[in-house]
Amino acid sequence: MAHDRANRPARLRLAACVSALLVGCLATSAVNAQGYIRSPNLNIAPRIPTINPSVGPRVNVIGTTRTIAPGVARVLPYAHYSPNLYPVCGSAYRDGECLDQSVATAGGDGSRPTGRKRAGRGRRDAARTALTSRTVAGELVAEIDGALSDTQADELARRHGMARIASQNFPLIDATIGLFGITDRRSVETVSRELAADASVRAVQPNFRYLLQEQRPAATEGDPAQYAIAKLRLADAHTLSHGANVTVAVIDSGIDARHPELANSVVDSFDARGGGEGPHVHGTGVAGAIVAHARLMGSAPAARILAIRAFGRASNGAESNSFVILRALDYAAAHGARVVNMSFAGARDPLIERSIAAVDAKGIVMVAAAGNAGAKSPPLYPAANPDVIAVGATDAQDKLFSASNRGGYIALVAPGVDIFLPAPDGKYQMTSGTSFSAAYVSGLAALMLERNPALKPQELRAALMKTARDLGSPGRDDLFGAGEADAYAAVQAAIAAAVSSLAASESGKAGEIAPEGEENPAVHAPNPPIPTMASDKPGAGEAVQPAAR
Repeated sequence: MAHDRANRPARLRLAACVSALLVGCLATSAVNAQGYIRSPNLNIAPRIPTINPSVGPRVNVIGTTRTIAPGVARVLPYAHYSPNLYPVCGSAYRDGECLDQSVATAGGDGSRPTGRKRAGRGRRDAARTALTSRTVAGELVAEIDGALSDTQADELARRHGMARIASQNFPLIDATIGLFGITDRRSVETVSRELAADASVRAVQPNFRYLLQEQRPAATEGDPAQYAIAKLRLADAHTLSHGANVTVAVIDSGIDARHPELANSVVDSFDARGGGEGPHVHGTGVAGAIVAHARLMGSAPAARILAIRAFGRASNGAESNSFVILRALDYAAAHGARVVNMSFAGARDPLIERSIAAVDAKGIVMVAAAGNAGAKSPPLYPAANPDVIAVGATDAQDKLFSASNRGGYIALVAPGVDIFLPAPDGKYQMTSGTSFSAAYVSGLAALMLERNPALKPQELRAALMKTARDLGSPGRDDLFGAGEADAYAAVQAAIAAAVSSLAASESGKAGEIAPEGEENPAVHAPNPPIPTMASDKPGAGEAVQPAAR
């Protein structure tokens, strides 16, 4: 009995441990189960009445039966997709600590560290977790000597305990880039230092990961189907331009080019990843926001889509990396893209920054999703690059999307909550995210370039911002940027810039041929002046003068 009493505390501790393990396992299973919610199939009945932008449809039962037109009801379940949020940084408000990091909890496991030693370990664990989430594990991207053959590049990799996954020359940045995998247990940091010291290597960096920026939709009152048409004044803008003969490169997941909304719009396609993966909801939706022209209306229905698949299915939805994004940008620049839509986000990436600078130097407009990481997120890239137009998201009530990133890099906003878009296999989806706000603005850029092909990227950006409808605090702010995009006013500004440029050109020609002693004849613009890009942005309530047609 005495022996039993002595061992009783030990038995109690053992039972408690076993119970804790069982609870932990059950809890883990429950958490993982949330990641396997099956997305419902969406199928729209064959006949959907024409959507009038001036009529605000209503909802009878949120998320189930919707009244699309008076007396016409359709069952339209929401498509629920796992949120694709970029990791956040617990040090977001500390100077310099999160400039190029994702945001993570300080303790790594969510617990609050106690004591200086434990706090230090927590920060190291958080940094390691953040790095893992931002990069492809065990892979490096390096600029290598372009004179190396494939055999020599393989030998270079073997010397440093790696395997060459791929390598190619990229004319866009005039460099040969190799993708290497580490074949032993050494850390990325150790291998990077060794590889960088090799005479055949010019630069080394991690292979950063990029995530598409879509978000699970939230139930709202009021039928959101195509409310973006009225918000962006697309019907008015389409009296001036449809984006004809402007090629928009969509760097995204696979696009269903056979969908009726995209018929005859995809003029070329390129698979930067390889593997032949089929259409995906995100890429198809982004393309639809730009060129839909059957039952729905995109922002530039006559534009041409260059479909570049750079994202593949993953456990978190779809993802890509530095090497593949570089391939995509190189192809877009070499195949006539005037606009590049980048509805994805990640960390600051030196290799991609070089590519973006080269694309900008070619006069190609780049538009990117601001990110869906919320108010506490540091800037996400490529949107935060100064050569890229960063677009945030708003809802049908002009409120900022709760997950939309904030910051001084936000140029403007566009509808991005509960957006009605095409999905693969002839279906439709209701989805949210800054991805689709960016896609709408890429279409606006195409409208402007149709009417003024000479617009430079910075001029087009300035025009979009100056003609935006101010939201939030008066003037530019970190939530809405310059305000909500106004397609009609932006196209007018592009036309005005073209008229001014033509007038200046004619004036110069007249000055060259005028006889001595005679004054140059006056050159008049063919239309009355329209507010130009150099003019101040109209204040709230001020009307922009309509363009003379």
